Amino acid sequence: MTASGPLARRGLLKAGFALTSVAAVASAGRAAAAPAAPHSGELADLERRYGARLGVHARNVRTGQVLAHRAGERFAMCSVFKAFAAAAVLRDEARCAPMDKVIHYPPHDLLPNSPRTEENQPTGMAMAEVCAAAIQYSDNAAGNLLLRQLDGPAGLTRFFRSLGDGVSRLDRWEPELNTAVPGDPRDTTTPGAVAASIERLALGRALAAPDRERFVAWLKGNTTSGTRFRAGLPVGWTVADKTGTGDYASANDVGVAWTTRRTPVVLAVLSTKEDDKDAPVDEALIAEAARIAARTVAPGE
Repeated sequence: MTASGPLARRGLLKAGFALTSVAAVASAGRAAAAPAAPHSGELADLERRYGARLGVHARNVRTGQVLAHRAGERFAMCSVFKAFAAAAVLRDEARCAPMDKVIHYPPHDLLPNSPRTEENQPTGMAMAEVCAAAIQYSDNAAGNLLLRQLDGPAGLTRFFRSLGDGVSRLDRWEPELNTAVPGDPRDTTTPGAVAASIERLALGRALAAPDRERFVAWLKGNTTSGTRFRAGLPVGWTVADKTGTGDYASANDVGVAWTTRRTPVVLAVLSTKEDDKDAPVDEALIAEAARIAARTVAPGE
């Protein structure tokens, strides 16, 4: 594969990371001070009904209303990482491949669930197309191509740290990162941490304004959440999100939704069934959790 400019000039990165972290920490402080929504037993009822562990963090950005359930517990990130990898490549374009650079990759780089990279393998793909494929189709080969631009999983972990996120971490590549073994801290995040990070990217100043618009457009074009957030959130809301799926019925959806009044709601729903590696994913669990979160933090919108 020809992929120029991995994150090698660490000195330049440190300066950029430090500047971003200052704004991120301030934003995190504001989020922490937001009033919590009255606890509802509905999410606990969902856990019992589906036999799952469920983590939820939802925040109405206009009112500061928060709904949190197991928001500090770790869950496997799975393909949710791809949204952040695309954002990292976009932010650090000067040190990664430019968005219009064509990336070539050999057939052996292709993985199961790589529809866009497989289709375009003979000609290669522009970096922007790789980002879009990773987010909108959860293309596994595209996810690994992004990680190569970032100096591997450790590079993405550094990107999380640059956002002020001291929790989220990536340790492995596709497809190994989806094993989601209970208690394994590798490739994990928490609902609270990943929600704060996606808010900084999609609504904050972690990305320059044109890059932020491009990133949100990729998220809005996601094709994989039709039975998750897009099934559970109210009709008329605009959704920008990224899903993830792994072993132990790990099923995630993370993003931002705008109500019919254009109020932004940041939402992270992560779930797993820890007693059965091969348990089927219950996407309705994610949809129902999103429905409860919307009704709680943005009633009537």
